[in-house]
Amino acid sequence: MIEKNAKIYVAGHRGLVGSAILKSLVSKGYTNFVLRTHQELDLTDQKAVSEFFAKEKPEYVFLAAAKVGGIVANNTYRGQFIYENLMIQNNVIHQSYLNNVKKLVFLGSSCIYPKEAPQPMTENTLLTGPLEYTNEPYAIAKIAGLKMCESYNIQYGTNFIAVMPTNLYGLNDNFNLETSHVLPAILRKVHLGKCLENNAWDIIEQDLNVRPIEGVSGSSSKTEILEILAKYGIKKVGDVVQVELWGSGKPMREFLWSQEMGDATVFVMESVNFFDLVDVIHGKEIKNTHINIGTGIEISIKDVANLVKEIVEFSGSLWFNTDKPDGTMRKLSDVSKLNSLGWQHQVEIEDGLKLMYAWYTEYNILN
Repeated sequence: MIEKNAKIYVAGHRGLVGSAILKSLVSKGYTNFVLRTHQELDLTDQKAVSEFFAKEKPEYVFLAAAKVGGIVANNTYRGQFIYENLMIQNNVIHQSYLNNVKKLVFLGSSCIYPKEAPQPMTENTLLTGPLEYTNEPYAIAKIAGLKMCESYNIQYGTNFIAVMPTNLYGLNDNFNLETSHVLPAILRKVHLGKCLENNAWDIIEQDLNVRPIEGVSGSSSKTEILEILAKYGIKKVGDVVQVELWGSGKPMREFLWSQEMGDATVFVMESVNFFDLVDVIHGKEIKNTHINIGTGIEISIKDVANLVKEIVEFSGSLWFNTDKPDGTMRKLSDVSKLNSLGWQHQVEIEDGLKLMYAWYTEYNILN
């Protein structure tokens, strides 16, 4: 167990996962945190990270900081995604080793698995086939981080554990329509669609003031606002507001409430050690010691979009643009390893979406 006053560094504490980890730690009575924003500490800066670890000497590290985004962002900013994630990981993991961190948990992604991996995906399907092209650079970076943890454990005796979360959603998610993941993008687009059909311009302006789209804010002209909404697939077609979504809606996805990701990650930090995971040794090979974190339950993009439509109370239409890519058709984690270690999810998708939408609308009002 970890002492309640142990010094804990949560890298990425204001993001979707990092904020959930911090909230879980606080709820469990931990009190001694060292936190830095991106402005205060650039984790891609090797010298700055070295100086930070030498000065602060954290005992436990949660590496939740990352360059993240949805299918469009991953495919567009390929160089940034591989460079920034590799630099963040290399710096934090290596400095954790040099400064004798007792334990580190590295947050990866289920996109590390091959595009055509058998479903559900077990940890042992890693590196058994080609990756999905659109997020290949990001996936390669995350595989490198996983292997760095594993390799340091084997060579240096560190206790660095890699966990691979499924698709996450929740509070403090990224709702930037240029870079967001699929679920927050759907929720925001449907919300704006509802506002447009109700002529709720005050709410549209409020939303754009909190999260401008390509520089268009609530203070922009109505013409500019309508143009940017239309560019992102939110527009009136006749008398009906239509929201465009990429692909056929047929791909199946697994979604995990972000706070449960935080709880699961803290559980791993408190209860699991690296050599507990080395229960399958192929000859002299120690590999695939990472842990999938998810629900083990899947839903189609179309069904989740219709669920969002119902929760938001949008009466317009959803148009699935089949000229746009679907990505991998099925992506479901095998979470039997995590379940066997003693953790299982509790929040189902409908309940999580209701919580997420309530938070989103309240955040817009307060900010």
